[in-house]
Amino acid sequence: MTGPRVAILAQDLIWADRLARAVEVAGGEPVRARSLAELEQALATSDRALVDLTAIAYDGLAAVERARSLGARVLAVGQHDDHALRRQALAAGAERVYAYRKLFEDGPTTVRRWLG
Repeated sequence: MTGPRVAILAQDLIWADRLARAVEVAGGEPVRARSLAELEQALATSDRALVDLTAIAYDGLAAVERARSLGARVLAVGQHDDHALRRQALAAGAERVYAYRKLFEDGPTTVRRWLG
């Protein structure tokens, strides 16, 4: 049995890979996206999204808001010291906003808790 499908929106290839591995190790099935349009497609078969907020190719806050409007639960990741962006992501509908370091050091456990 496959775990929950998680749409992952990340422009950076290293972070996209890292987030996908965290989802896999946590028992989920990652569905990668690199644009808002791809996120919407991924959410057709996923009810969760993990969004990297610091991309240039898309608006991370708009992605969080769109995922929530489609009924998805959303986790976001961003810079540890960008408190304004964190507050905005929470206001847009993210359940939590984690610093890159947290998901780098403890990604699978953090994601597993969220999936559970």
